[in-house]
Amino acid sequence: MSAEKFEKSKTIELRKKHVGPSCKIFFSHDPIKIVQAKGQYMYDEKGQCYLDCINNVAHVGHCHPDVVKAAAQQMELLNTNSRFLHDNLVFYAQRLQATLPEKLSVCYFVNSGSEANDLALRLARQYSGHKDIITLENAYHGHVSSLIDISPYKFHQLSDAEQNQFVHVAPSPDVYRGKYRADYSDPATAYANEVKAIIDTVHKKGGKIAAFIAESLQSCGGQVIPPVGYFQQVAKHVHKAGGLFIADEVQVGFGRVGTNFWAFQLQGEDFVPDIVTMGKPIGNGHPMSCVVTTREVAEAFMSSGMEYFNTFGGNPVSCAIGLAVLDVIVKEDLQGNALRVGQYLTNLLEKQKEKHPLIGDIRGCGLFVGVELVKDRLKLTPATAEAQEVIYKLKEQHILLSADGPHRNVLKFKPPMCFTMEDADLVVEKIDLILTGLYHIIAGTVLIAQMNEATCLV
Repeated sequence: MSAEKFEKSKTIELRKKHVGPSCKIFFSHDPIKIVQAKGQYMYDEKGQCYLDCINNVAHVGHCHPDVVKAAAQQMELLNTNSRFLHDNLVFYAQRLQATLPEKLSVCYFVNSGSEANDLALRLARQYSGHKDIITLENAYHGHVSSLIDISPYKFHQLSDAEQNQFVHVAPSPDVYRGKYRADYSDPATAYANEVKAIIDTVHKKGGKIAAFIAESLQSCGGQVIPPVGYFQQVAKHVHKAGGLFIADEVQVGFGRVGTNFWAFQLQGEDFVPDIVTMGKPIGNGHPMSCVVTTREVAEAFMSSGMEYFNTFGGNPVSCAIGLAVLDVIVKEDLQGNALRVGQYLTNLLEKQKEKHPLIGDIRGCGLFVGVELVKDRLKLTPATAEAQEVIYKLKEQHILLSADGPHRNVLKFKPPMCFTMEDADLVVEKIDLILTGLYHIIAGTVLIAQMNEATCLV
C-alpha cells in the first residue's frame, strides 16, 4: 500500500489552509483518503477497499498496467508539443477517427472536457458567423466562463447571476419527469419543436443561432436518455438556422453505453453531429481531450487568420496513453462488458423497483444507469434526503456511489468499465437492505404522526 505523507487529520488541515474553499470533497463530514487504486477498487490509507461506482474517468480501470506502461515508456523517450512532427499524434487521430462516422475527420487535441467544449463553441461561431447558443435545462458542459454561461446546472446556483443574452435554454428531453413524458404520443418531436420555437424567437429579436449543444446523454442533469429521433429533428432545425450541432461525449463516450462506441449513435445511423467533444475517459485519468469535426468546419476556423496552438494538447505521452486506452477497450472487450453487465445491473434494479416504492424510475444504457428516487410515484416528489442517505449508507459498506440531477435524487452508476456482475450483485444487495431500512423508518414516522394526531383529537 502506498505510504502516506501525512496523517488524515493533517491532510484535511492542509487542504483547508491551501485549497480553495469552493473546491468540494466527497463525503465532507468524513472524507475518504484514497492512496491507491486498481481496476474498479480504491483503497484508503488503512488499506480498506472501496468498490468504485462513480469513476467514469478511470475508464478501463484504475492504474491499468497497459496504460501505465505506455505512459512511462513514452515519457522516458520524448514529450514535446505538437509543432514538431510525431507519429503518435497522427496515428492516434487516425485510430480515433476510425470509431466515428466518416465525415467527422479532423481532430483538435486539448487537455480537458472544458477546453474541448470551449473550443467547440469557437468553431461553431467562426463557421456560422453567429453568436447565439441553445443549451439544455440542467446541462453541464464545463467550468470555464464560456461554459458556465451555457450550463444551467451551474449558473442557476448563482443567486445574482443574469443569464447571458446569447444563451437560450431548451427543456431537457426527459420522458420521466419532463414536459413531455413517456406516455406522450411523440415526445421526440415535441421536445424538438421546443428548440424550433426558441430559434424562431431568437430570429424575431434579430439574433442568429451558432450552435445547439447537448450531452448525448445528460449526466449531471440526472442520467436523462433523450427519445430516439430527438437529435435528428433538432439538427434539422438548427442547420436550417445556419447553426451546428455539438454532441458532448465527455461523460458517456468510448463504449460506455454498450451497444455503441459513442452515445450519440443511440439516436440511429441517420444522425451525425457536426462537432463531437471528448474528455474524461479518453486518457483513463490522464488530462487529455479532443474535439472532432468536419473538414468544412475546420477550414472555416482556419479562415479566421488566427493560428490555433495548444501547448500540451496532442503531446506524444498523451497520445501514447490514448492509444493504450483504445487498445485495452478492444483487447478486454470492455464495450461488450458494459452491455452485458449494464443489462444485468438494470435487470437487478428493475426487480428492486417492484419491491421498493421509493424507486420511481430506472433508466440508462450500458454502464451509465440512473435510479431516480421519489416519495410519490404519481406526484414524482423527489426523495432527495433519502438519496443522500443511500449514498452515505453505501459508503459505510465501502461502496462509492453518487447522487445527482436537479433535485439530487438520482443515484448515478458510471463505474470503470471492468465492473463485473458480482460487483452489481453486491451493490444492489446493499441498496435493497438500505431501502428496506428506510421504509421501516418512514413507516414508523408516519405511525407516530398518526398516533399524535389521534391523541390531539381526543
